[in-house]
Amino acid sequence: MLPNIDVTILLPFIIAFITTTLATPLCIKLIKKFQILDDPKTHKHPAVIHKKPIPRGGGVPIFTGILISSLFLLPMTHVTISLLIAAFIALLVGILDDKFDISPYIRFPMNIISALIVVSAGVAVTFITNPFGGILYLNQIPFLPQIVAAVWVVWVMNMLNWSKGVDGQMPGIVAISGVAIGILSLRFPIIDANSIIAAKLAFIIAGSSLGFLIFNFYPAKIFPGYSATSIYLLLAAVSILSSAKLATAILVMGVPMMDGIFTVLRRIMSGKSPFWHDKKHLHHLLLSMGFSQRHIALSYWVFSAILGFLALILDSRGKLFAIIMLLIIVFGGILFLQYLIKKANGKVNL
Repeated sequence: MLPNIDVTILLPFIIAFITTTLATPLCIKLIKKFQILDDPKTHKHPAVIHKKPIPRGGGVPIFTGILISSLFLLPMTHVTISLLIAAFIALLVGILDDKFDISPYIRFPMNIISALIVVSAGVAVTFITNPFGGILYLNQIPFLPQIVAAVWVVWVMNMLNWSKGVDGQMPGIVAISGVAIGILSLRFPIIDANSIIAAKLAFIIAGSSLGFLIFNFYPAKIFPGYSATSIYLLLAAVSILSSAKLATAILVMGVPMMDGIFTVLRRIMSGKSPFWHDKKHLHHLLLSMGFSQRHIALSYWVFSAILGFLALILDSRGKLFAIIMLLIIVFGGILFLQYLIKKANGKVNL
């Protein structure tokens, strides 16, 4: 039996949207007061593209919207409380990074700790649907469901962090992903308590992200900053908790997901640390080709929406083929853009 749509979808989305929309201007003033700013003159990062100091720490208003909405709309179960605690820890680490630019070798272990808190609440990947038939039960191997869940949460936290390179890019992707995961979590014949929590939280995440987007779209009044990893953690956990299957989450977040995979492989193959900052993400290549920040953000949203729609209609085998095709297209597109840029700079030997 389907739950009340107004209470499960519309109310969480609207309350989170309004709360974050109201909280963001207040947070901007507070962030400026504490000088949590991304100043291009002092922030030595190769991917910096803005020209004047912009407040960062956007994870604060987004998390505020999620927290207030959750306290009113979600049952405070062990799972819910654990997710909020883990996200709050990620938020604190992110705020410190937004202020002091702490080392990624400190941030990453803290991401793992936050993920382990999520896993300790019982959020685990117990099975994977075999696209060629049947189900692969991971719980037949001790601790494998927990390990897969922890790796997934940490990966999503880092992957989506890389997808905030242009104004408005990240909150749009997260909002679309939240809606898709929320809808999918309500499509199963038997809907348990965790599915309801996951659905509500997914729409809360979507509403908060859209509320923040109003202030983050080009020209941004505030940046997400590393504190937004708290929201990525919640989205990753919801994708597991909803039983919407990882293939669905991989597909709806497909473009930043493939860009993230390519980034890690590229950095390792070039002899650099996967944490090494550079300016070679897909959105950076598109900027180099002359695309505007608005066009890049809109393009990411469109692709995420299309992939989210495909996630709603495809079966497991269809999702696998879609993921493979997306992998080929994104990898091929990145290599082609790199070739064009090198050729334009006269660095290609013909």
